Formats: sequence, structure tokens, C-alpha cells
Amino acid sequence: MQFNVIDLFSGVGGMSLGFKMEGFKTILAVEKDESIADSFKKNHKHAKVIVDDICKMDIEKVFSEYKGEISVVIGGPPCQGFSQKGKRKSIKDERNFLFKYYYNVVKFLEPKYFLMENVPNLLTTEKGFFKNEIIELFKEIGYSLDFKVLNSGEFGVPQNRKRAFVLGKLGEKKLFLPESSGKRTSIKEAIGDLSFLESGEGCFEQEYRIEAKTDYQLMMRKNSKKLYNHIVTNHSKVALERLKAIPVGKGKEVLSEEHRTKSIFSGTWSRMIEDDLSVTITTRFDTPSSGRFTHPRLNRAITVREAARIQSFPDDFIFHNSKTSQMKQVGNAVPPLLAKEIAVVIKKDILDK
Repeated sequence: MQFNVIDLFSGVGGMSLGFKMEGFKTILAVEKDESIADSFKKNHKHAKVIVDDICKMDIEKVFSEYKGEISVVIGGPPCQGFSQKGKRKSIKDERNFLFKYYYNVVKFLEPKYFLMENVPNLLTTEKGFFKNEIIELFKEIGYSLDFKVLNSGEFGVPQNRKRAFVLGKLGEKKLFLPESSGKRTSIKEAIGDLSFLESGEGCFEQEYRIEAKTDYQLMMRKNSKKLYNHIVTNHSKVALERLKAIPVGKGKEVLSEEHRTKSIFSGTWSRMIEDDLSVTITTRFDTPSSGRFTHPRLNRAITVREAARIQSFPDDFIFHNSKTSQMKQVGNAVPPLLAKEIAVVIKKDILDK
């Protein structure tokens, strides 16, 4: 039995990868960023990728050939309007209504299940206005919904990352999102075998230099003979002076007055705590001034591969195109291991039938 998936607002495909781990097959993805869509295609070779803005697409024309063939529609409509940073226009912000285009595809395809991901504010903004509207919209077309904020750190992902998920099932019987698995992975367990490059070092493809020591490292390296995307930012002389002054486990509080910056980001110029979870990986993890992204012991920010490990992407998942694009691909993704846990719930429900 084949379980077909369509991935909307797909990004590089972290959610698709998680579902693939449970035997689902993404046959179509929609992503409007050309460089990110290219990376998706290279990592999900069996999927057709449409590079377009879903808001401008003729849904019936584009998706008609898939009607009746799809088990699950997944995706994360862009969440700028719900962001904690900057001004939130809430109901008046048209960016918050992108989920309606997602809804239109689900309405047309009528899959048995759908999964939508967004920031936690989706459930609370305007006293639950958007949550209630989502419930009403999908109820009208026959879906029962479960809402939950899941923290990837409670599912074996070495990162404290909270996201809202909406799981829909066709019919009156609700399907529930998973509870915490109890699995916990530290930063050291995740990237300790990659701790051998200094500022400016590394190349797109290279050999592993340190043996894998943990179950997580072994899992990440299982299908990879080479190491990719492990390239360190070439930090400035001033940045290196600053980093060398920060001991293990410490941050900018130990810096002299001349080295203290006025960055607005939490955790700037602070080392990651190797025995703890990482903070949420963003799209600017290549610089110590953008958050707590300084390596636990080395004088540098983490690399694309280290950030990917912290997001739970295995080493055979390769990020392509510019560094800026690669950081977007990693930072905006749903952690595959978290998506896998949700796929387990859906797969079990399918097989129980």
C-alpha cells in the first residue's frame, strides 16, 4: 500500500523527509523560492516540484490529476504575520490568511488527513480568532481537528523548538497529535563528532575525521560516506578576539566593555551549552551576533551541517546553492524526526482501518 503526500509551502522538505521515514511518498511539492525548490528536488528525487506562488495558481487545473490519489496534505503556510518580532497586524495582515490557500487545496483534493504547521501564535492571536476560523472552515468540509504546540526537544531532536500543529482527519472521529516521546538528545550528542574545524575552514564535501560516538551521530551518518555542508564562517579579527574571551558555558557577560555589543537578539555572543538542548535554529545561525549559535568549545559559529544535525536532518540530506539559501532551508524547516512522530500516528490510523 502506498501513502501519497502533497507538500505545500514545502521549503526544503523537512516534513516530507519525516513522512518518508515512515513509508509515505511525497509525489508533489509546491515551493516558490527557486533555490530552495532546487534543493528539495535534489533530496526528494521522486517528487514533482512546482516552483510557483500558490496564491496565483489555478488549484483545479494544477491538482486535478491527484484527486483521489492523496493520503495526506502537509505544509507550513508562511507565518510572517504571526511572528514575535516586529509589528503584528493580526486580522488585518493579509499574510495571516495564506492558510486559506492551503485550505482550498485540501478542500479540492479531499485527502483523508492533513497536517499544517505554524508558529504557536497561530492558536492565540486575536483571542483565538484564527484558530476558531480554521476549525469552522474545515468543519464545513467534513474534517475533525486536533491542535497542539509541540516542542521538538521532547521527541529526540536536540533543539528547543516550539511549533503549532493542526492535524485534520476526514470524518467525525478526531485523530490526536502525539505526546512527548521522552527521548532527549544534547548538543554534544548531536554534533560532537564534527568539532574539528576553526574559523574559515571546511569545504562542501570532505571526509569525516572523528568517529561517531553516540547513537544519534550514528543515525545521522548511517547512509552517508562523505560529510557535506560543513564550512565555517570566516570570522573577523575582532569577532575572534571576542570569541576567545568567552569560556565554555559562558556568554557576553564576561566580555570587557569594548567588546560588548548592543545586539537585540537573545543569547548573542554566548556559547551553546553542550549538555543541553540548542535554542531554536533560525536562518542566521552563522554569526554569534544573531543568537546563541557560538560553538560550545570552538571559537566560531556553527556550520550548516551542525545546524542541520540540530534540526535532525541526516548527513545524506545535502543543502545546495548559496549559503544564504542553505541557512533558510535549514532554519525554516520542520525537524524531520518530529514530523516522523506525527507520521507514525497517521500511519497507525490508516493501518488500523
